This record gives sequence, structure tokens and C-alpha cells, in this order.
Amino acid sequence: MMFRVRSAVPEIVWPAVPSAEGATALAVQFQLERTQWLPPERLRELQFRQLDPLVRHAYATVPYYRERWRGFYDPDAALTPDRFARLPLLARHDLQAAYDVLKSENVPPAHGFLAESRTSGSTGTPVRVLKTALNELWWRAFTLRDHRWHRRDVSGKLAAIRHKVVTAEADGWGPATDAVLVTGRSATLPISVDMDSQLEWLLAQKPDYVLTYPSNAAELAKRSLARGVRLHGLREVRTMGEVLATEVRELCRQAWDVPVTDTYSADEVGYIALQCPACEQYHVQSEGVLVEVLDPAGQPCEPGKMGRVVVTALHSYAMPLVRYELGDYAEIGAACVCGRGLPVLARVIGRARNILVLADGRRYWPNFGSRGLNEIAPVLQHQFVQRSHDTIEARLVTAAPLTPEQEDGLRRHFLSRLPARFDIRFVYLPEIPRSASGKYEDFVSEIA
Repeated sequence: MMFRVRSAVPEIVWPAVPSAEGATALAVQFQLERTQWLPPERLRELQFRQLDPLVRHAYATVPYYRERWRGFYDPDAALTPDRFARLPLLARHDLQAAYDVLKSENVPPAHGFLAESRTSGSTGTPVRVLKTALNELWWRAFTLRDHRWHRRDVSGKLAAIRHKVVTAEADGWGPATDAVLVTGRSATLPISVDMDSQLEWLLAQKPDYVLTYPSNAAELAKRSLARGVRLHGLREVRTMGEVLATEVRELCRQAWDVPVTDTYSADEVGYIALQCPACEQYHVQSEGVLVEVLDPAGQPCEPGKMGRVVVTALHSYAMPLVRYELGDYAEIGAACVCGRGLPVLARVIGRARNILVLADGRRYWPNFGSRGLNEIAPVLQHQFVQRSHDTIEARLVTAAPLTPEQEDGLRRHFLSRLPARFDIRFVYLPEIPRSASGKYEDFVSEIA
């Protein structure tokens, strides 16, 4: 797929003469095209070349690290992987509590403007991060890489249903593309709009690409199948912001015969991993972040093993986030068939609060087989909440009141998916709202 570069000179369309901003973006893409194929050892070496000045800057200019790293960090010694691994982790609650002392006292002027980013996350607990124009540049760079990897025709129409947007249409796909490429139109719709209206809106928009949350894509696909309508011309569903369940890919293929492409990011650190263009695994964006996946003892996980995700943002100098524990879990993957040297995450599993905890301390990632619910009862929405070690609250939105037989069928279905006996308590609601950030979790443990 060829991209048409936007020319900044009137009447000169080929070869295009990009703007200064566009030229910078293209220069970064030129580098990213090459670094993705480097061997893992070389990528790691380059990451530590960038980490050394970042960590020195953090120690010298950030009060939190000067205090917290005392006895762990020697600014006179070269930063090796072993020395780096000894630095204490930064937890989410540390970021919330220590915002003022995590800010750098001397942000390099060349990094550009300062801006505060605020997110409530899925829990509604606010997190603030101070960023620079350089952070924005890398966000845009990885967005462009994602478009290039998946060979999107950016002259098509993009429809986005998400948080923090209004109902609108615009020329262009957004700042990541518009300064560089000639693009088609885009349209946005708030995630708060009811599902039937969302589907009607998509049918009217006739988009080439849809961007939304995985849970929303699944509901749209289910309603499209139920109504027997298709999104003609749709080429791809792009998802973000939530864990992507396998069934979402299957539903989108059934409803619209299109693939689903996922991204893994966090507001605090930007892009973490992008789905590989050759398979459904994720490639860590090593040019922007160093990712560690750690076992309960704090040691790196081997391929096939699951652990806690710890991220260091390589270019965040206004508020360095060094060894930041997101609260996510992921599984390390083996070397990818595509040949890229970028590290592989086989799957992103979820947050610590999405783990089922038994009384003996054992933990599981529950899968309630939500696709099978409608074969038992008319369930429109569902969410499971672990209230105690032996009680799960099944929150349901249904198209009609359930019969005792349907409740019994659902209870048997739920119990068949659980590793131990639980008391399943049904709670019927008119709607299960999304979090303040627009995200939706189908399982939450109140004791995890």
C-alpha cells in the first residue's frame, strides 16, 4: 500500500515537499523501518544507550528518585542491565501520591512544550503525568508505524467510537497522519451513545475502518448479526484500551468478514506494543519503551510464562517513569515468524483486579464463555464481580425477565468455567455503565 505524502508547497504534489513537521515524522519512520529488523541483542544495546542519560537525568533532577534510589543507584557507574534491574519499581499509587516530587526540576528545553495528561483509568482513580512535545512526537510516530505495518489505505474513511470525543466529521484522520499524508475523512461518536444508535451511525457512515474498544466491537458485531445487517466496505476493525478476547476477532469475522487489529498502550507511557502485521502477537515498541515482564520473584519471565508488566518510557524527561508497574499482566512470546527483532508479547492478559482469587491463594484468569450465554438466555450485557472467596455476583442486562430454568442454566454454565464451587448471585440492571475512561471490564475481583 502506497502512502501519498502531503506537500507543503502549493501546486507541487510530486515529488511532494513535506512541511518541517512532516519531514521530521518521515525521518523518524525512516529510522523505525530499519530498527525493527535489528537483532534483539542490538536493540537492547541501543535501549541502554538511551536509558543511561535518562536515568542520570532522573537521579539528578527528580526529588523522588534522589531519595528512593539511595543505595540502589551509582551515577558514577555505567548503567548495566543488572544495575538497572536493582532499581525499585514505581507503582501506580506512587505516581498518584508523589506527582509533585516526580516532576523534573530541569526539563531540557529542546523537548518542547509541557502538558499535563490526566487519566482516570478503569478504576476511576486519577493519575497525572507531565509530558513534552517529544512524547507527542513518539505517539504520532508509532501511530504511523501501525498504519504502515497493516497497509491501511488512509485515503479511506475512519470512524471512531470512543471516550472524550463528540459527534463530528472532519477532513483527515488526526494529527499523526495529517501533517504527513494525504488522508480521507474521519467521523467520531461518543462511546456513551446507545448500541443501536451506534450501529445505525456506522451504517450511515459507511467507513473503511472502525476504531473502538474491544467490548464495544463485540456488542456491535452481535447486534449486526442479530439484525442481519453488514457494514459493507469495512476493511478492518481497530481496537484499543481493553484486553482483546479471542471471541471479538471471531465475532467481527462472522459479522463483517474483517480482521481485528489491536494495540497495547497506556496514557502514562504511550504505545507499549502493536499487533504484528503477520500474526496476532504483539511487538513491543522498543524504540519508545523498555518492557519487562516479571514473575512473582521479580525475575524476567521466559517465553510462554505470564508476569507483571513493568515499563520504562525512554523519552520522558519531564516526568521520568522508570520501572513503572502498570498493574497489567502479559505473556512473553517466542521470536516472531515475521523476522522482526522487536520483543514479543504473546498476549496481554489484563489487570491484577481481573484475577479470580481462591481461598487458598490460587489465582486464575476466568473465562465465562460469554458467546454461549445467548444460547441459554437473552443476555444483552454481563459483568461478573468476585465479592468474596466463595461468592460471585453476576450482573446481567437482559432483553426479558429470566425464567428459573434459564437462571439454573446460566448458573451451571458459570460454574463449569470456574476452578472451584462458588455461590452465583444474580443482579439485574437496566444497564452496566462503562468506567469514567470509557472502558469496560467483564470480570472484576474486589479481593484481588
